[in-house]
Amino acid sequence: MIRISPIRLIGAEGEQVGVVDTRDAMRMAQEAGLDLVEIVADTRPPVCKIMDYGKYKYDQSKRKDNKAANQQEIKEVRLGRSVKIDPHDVQIRVNQARRFLMQGHKVQITQRFRGREMVHKELGLERLAEIVEQLSDIAKVEMAPRWVMRQASIVLAPDKNKVEAAKRKKAKDDEAEATADAELDAQLAKLDAADDGSDDDDDAVEGTEEAKGDDKKSKPTRKVSNPVEDEISALLGE
Repeated sequence: MIRISPIRLIGAEGEQVGVVDTRDAMRMAQEAGLDLVEIVADTRPPVCKIMDYGKYKYDQSKRKDNKAANQQEIKEVRLGRSVKIDPHDVQIRVNQARRFLMQGHKVQITQRFRGREMVHKELGLERLAEIVEQLSDIAKVEMAPRWVMRQASIVLAPDKNKVEAAKRKKAKDDEAEATADAELDAQLAKLDAADDGSDDDDDAVEGTEEAKGDDKKSKPTRKVSNPVEDEISALLGE
């Protein structure tokens, strides 16, 4: 409810109606089947417009959503507190930046300098250039190195086409790896089955040989008679 009168009125088509009594403005809005909306409250007289308030709120909400969708969050990756950072630690931060870029975020990479390291700024700049090269397959430089006190920063933005290509390649590699793992499992299962069958055959052969041995033991051995030995035994009284 607009309590102040008069008001500066804007018509439904955007035309300037001028300063009118608030009651007259409300009547004009009702006759048009629209609403009287205060759009600038901190002026005298306040500015009001005849409009479809529901449609106005919907358009405002839509513009706000589109603006939020178009804004990219900037993630910061800091390369330690000094240029004397271990290469392994640098690679960890590069991998972190890659993950942010793949998610669609911009990345600010910051190299700090300590003490007399400021004399050798080129060391930090060379490292930033190396990182840019490593991430060039998915990103582009949006802001060249910028100095703020004792630190230099660059901003990388994801290259949409390159990021999509990298995602497709990763999905293809993951699928190939899964297929290779499945084939290996199948081959191992086949070998295990073959080994189990060999063990059964060996047990059967071993059982047969044992049975044959038992048969041999059960049968008496027949000694062949030797006439010479028989004669010697007779002489000895055996």
